Amino acid sequence: MEAWAPREIAWEHDNIGLQVGALKKKINTILVTLSVSDRVVLEAERLHADLIITHHPLIFRPLTAIDDRERAGRLITMLLRHNIAVYCAHSNLDFTRDGVSFSLARTLGLRSIDFLHKDRSLTRKIVVYVPQTHLERVRHAMASAGAGIIGNYESCSFSTPGTGSFKPTGPAKPFIGSVGNIETVDEVRLEMSVPEWRLQSVINFMHIAHPYEEVAYDVYPILNTTADCGAGAIGELPKPMNVESFLKNVQRSLKTPILRTGGRSGRTIRRVACCGGSGSNLLRSAISQGADIFITGDVSFHRFEETDNRILLVDAGHYETEYPVLRTIVKRLRSEIKRRASVTTVTQSRTSGNYIHYRI
Repeated sequence: MEAWAPREIAWEHDNIGLQVGALKKKINTILVTLSVSDRVVLEAERLHADLIITHHPLIFRPLTAIDDRERAGRLITMLLRHNIAVYCAHSNLDFTRDGVSFSLARTLGLRSIDFLHKDRSLTRKIVVYVPQTHLERVRHAMASAGAGIIGNYESCSFSTPGTGSFKPTGPAKPFIGSVGNIETVDEVRLEMSVPEWRLQSVINFMHIAHPYEEVAYDVYPILNTTADCGAGAIGELPKPMNVESFLKNVQRSLKTPILRTGGRSGRTIRRVACCGGSGSNLLRSAISQGADIFITGDVSFHRFEETDNRILLVDAGHYETEYPVLRTIVKRLRSEIKRRASVTTVTQSRTSGNYIHYRI
C-alpha cells in the first residue's frame, strides 16, 4: 500500500497506517472498505478476515479512553476480540496517482487523466561524486531504489566529468591513495531526481554501491512538479456530451439518486475535472485549466456562488465520489499478491455503505 500511496504525501496531521493490531501479524484474508463500522467488523468476522483496509481513519483524533459506549471504543473492542487488524490509507490515497480521484475519473469514462493540482514541494535532487570505474554500478543502484523517474521514463540521470581531490588522515582506509597524501581522481558528478519519500532508500543503496569509505553527496530541494502525487484529476471525454446526458451518466456511474449543481450550464461537456470526497477547494484550478465541469462532494453554498457562471459545479456526494477507489485497491492488491505467489485473499466489503440517506 505504501509503495503506491506513501505516508510522506499525506496531510501532516492525518492519522494513517496501522491503527489496530500488530505489524508482524500473518494475513490470510483482507477486507477493503471506505469506513469501519459495526457491520463491516461483523462482515470481517464472517469472512475470517485478518485485516481491514479502510480509507477513512477509525482513529482520527487522540482517544482519552477505549470506552465501548462510544463508537471508536466499541469498534476497537470488537476488532481486538476477533483479532482483526485495521490499516488506514487516507489523504495519501487521495494524493497518489491512480488513487481516489483517478479512480473517480476512470469511473466517469475520462481519458488522458492527470492531476488537477500538482505538488511542487516533494521532489529532491541528489548529486554524488563517483569514480568513473563505478559510475554504472552506483547509477543502477540509485535507480533501483526509485531515483531518476521522470514521467514514463526511468533511470534518468545527468553526469559531468571532473577531478576530485582528498587527503586521507588518521584511521582512514581509502579505496584510492594512501593516508597522509593528497590524491586526485577522475570522478563523475552524477545527478538524479528523487521523490522525498524515497530519498533515504536511494541514499542507502548509493552507499552500498559506492566504493568510497566516505561518500561525498548533496541533496537539494527543487521546485519541479512531480508526476507521482497531487490533488484531484482532470481528463477528457472520448467525445463531447451535452450537459443533461453527461449528468445522467454521472448518476448512473456513481449510483446516486441526486446531484446538486450550480454555475454555468447549457453547454457541451468535453473537459472534466473531479476530486473524490471533499475537493471544492480545487474549484479555481478546475476553472484555470479550462474544465467545463467540476465534480466533487461536500460543496457549500458559497462555493457554488464562487463559480461566477464560469464552470458547472456538481456535488455528487462524498461517499459516491470516493467509493470507486475500493475496486482499485482490490485490483492492485490482488495483482501484487499474485506477483509474490501468495495465497492471501482480498475482498471488497459488501456492507460498507453511505451514512447519508436521500429523500426525493
